[in-house]
Amino acid sequence: MTRWYKEKKKEHFYKKAKKQGYRARSAYKLRQIQKRFNLIHSGNIVVDLGAAPGGWSQVAFELVGSDGLVVGVDVSFIKPIDHIVFLKGDMTKDETIGDIEEATSYQPVDVVLSDMSPDISGNYSMDHARSIHLCSQGLKTAKQLLKPNGSFVCKVFMGDLLEEFVGEVNQSFGKVKQFSPKASRKSSSEQYIIAKSFKG
Repeated sequence: MTRWYKEKKKEHFYKKAKKQGYRARSAYKLRQIQKRFNLIHSGNIVVDLGAAPGGWSQVAFELVGSDGLVVGVDVSFIKPIDHIVFLKGDMTKDETIGDIEEATSYQPVDVVLSDMSPDISGNYSMDHARSIHLCSQGLKTAKQLLKPNGSFVCKVFMGDLLEEFVGEVNQSFGKVKQFSPKASRKSSSEQYIIAKSFKG
């Protein structure tokens, strides 16, 4: 695939996001995950980790509707969006999970999404290890917040630690798949782990 075509594809999702009012082209990744795996339903409580700038939270809110709740969390400030709760917090700190529990009124959660990504250093093995570390934080959060049969999605960079991490996810969930949405850049090493049927 030529570089020109890759850039054109990137532009396609970027322009589409602008046109449809999404804050990020990554919104289409979640839409493609939802289309394939049907994770989020009307009335659900969804927690979105690494939510800035808010594209995934926007899609999640469209799916849960006014009877549901979306809580987005990020280390960066997220500009408010009507009906979505945004928290500024670091998922590597325990108090952030407490803040999420407060925001959900201590109700068990239906879906935990994690699009968290490390600051890219350019050192592939270091970036992969940092990505796995963030996924582990996401999994820990999911295990604390999810109701039985709930779902967990996390973005991970491919590498030698991935198989072991997928094994950990398998211990807590009945069904685990790896998926690359079409909206991901072809040059990207990212994949999404889709885990359903939380064992609780």
